[in-house]
Amino acid sequence: MIRQISVFVENKSGRLFSLTNTLAEKGIDLLALSLADTAKYGILRMIVSDPDSALKIIQDASFTASETPVLGVEVADEPGGLAKVLHMFKEHGISVEYLYSFVRTAGENAMIIFRVEDVEKAGGLLSEAGFKLITEEMI
Repeated sequence: MIRQISVFVENKSGRLFSLTNTLAEKGIDLLALSLADTAKYGILRMIVSDPDSALKIIQDASFTASETPVLGVEVADEPGGLAKVLHMFKEHGISVEYLYSFVRTAGENAMIIFRVEDVEKAGGLLSEAGFKLITEEMI
């Protein structure tokens, strides 16, 4: 399991900078992130180098934030890599709320972050099928 931090960020000039700059000043590295927006705010979902400190820093800076368990899976960076994981989820009735991917080093496997209802069940199924799960330490 990986701990993801989700932050509500107002759609106002400078708010995203303020958040990311605050983390940078405290030495927090953004390892993976996704930003989804609506008319009035965005939801920044991120994996960071120190989730415990980051959550406190963010909340102390008056941003609304929460921690969510997510599943990290390494998949072949090739056509169909993601489809193999999604097929397994489909076969076992696991619904994906959202996902985002990243590659830490060019030419290596892709790393996919999944938000599913039952992280433990999904992780167990993937492990049994031979997929490599990603831990916070690996990111």
